[in-house]
Amino acid sequence: MQRPVWWLRLVAALPLRTLYALAAVIAWVTWRVVPYRADVVRENLKIAFPEADEAQLREIMRRYYSGFAQVLVEIVKSASLSAEVLREHVEIANLELIRAPLAQGSPVLIVAAHQCNWEWFLLALSAELGYPLDAAYKPLINPWAEREMLKLRTRFGSRLVPADALLPDILKRRQIVRAICMIADQEPTKAEHKHWVRFLNRDSAFFMGTEEIARVTRYPVFFAQMRRLARGHYRMEFTRLAAAGEATAPGELTERYAARVEAQIRASPPDWPWSHKRWRLKRSLYGGR
Repeated sequence: MQRPVWWLRLVAALPLRTLYALAAVIAWVTWRVVPYRADVVRENLKIAFPEADEAQLREIMRRYYSGFAQVLVEIVKSASLSAEVLREHVEIANLELIRAPLAQGSPVLIVAAHQCNWEWFLLALSAELGYPLDAAYKPLINPWAEREMLKLRTRFGSRLVPADALLPDILKRRQIVRAICMIADQEPTKAEHKHWVRFLNRDSAFFMGTEEIARVTRYPVFFAQMRRLARGHYRMEFTRLAAAGEATAPGELTERYAARVEAQIRASPPDWPWSHKRWRLKRSLYGGR
């Protein structure tokens, strides 16, 4: 029997201003009282921004913990947000760039990063696009968390596909005109096909799924950038990474993506998940690119 989630619904029903007050407490505890992976955050920032002095590093860290706590309560609030209210919080600058190929009958690939509130990114896009949206995701181990996140992420009609089944699913449903969305800045597993890129001053492995899917399908590829305007308010904007059927050298599309992600991070350092252990894989001295 599934456990009830009355407490989650109760918290989601609270006004955002109340949840942001809770976020301030969470940020204070995880930054000042019981620091959450503070050593990981500091080390990642020091390598990415060697020019930053101690005061600058601490300010980025403070804003990181504050912003991440806000995103956590925003995700909880997602369970009760209407599409109309969500539109007030997430502005989409140039959705016509995505709609144009869809209107011509071509599916599109959209690739984003874990910048700002990536859950609101998916919800806002699925609510506003006007076409089916499939999103790749990694299933959670906990059955309860998996069930609740599936409910939340599909509230406005998006369809979730396990990342390891995405390409077969795309080929099976090629006749459906839709957007296919991936968040691809996380570190790949040892077994996954990867490409090494210089990213945030480190040799960094990137999963090549987007590039491989683009090569097989010949769909156009777009990068989705998300920027924080103010607390609880974001702006999404799209740029083209590759035209439909564009021939690129191996690794080129992945490098284009990594460059866009890094530029986005450098424009607003606190809005990327620095507490994630992103660089566990080490590049072999004898390996190729």
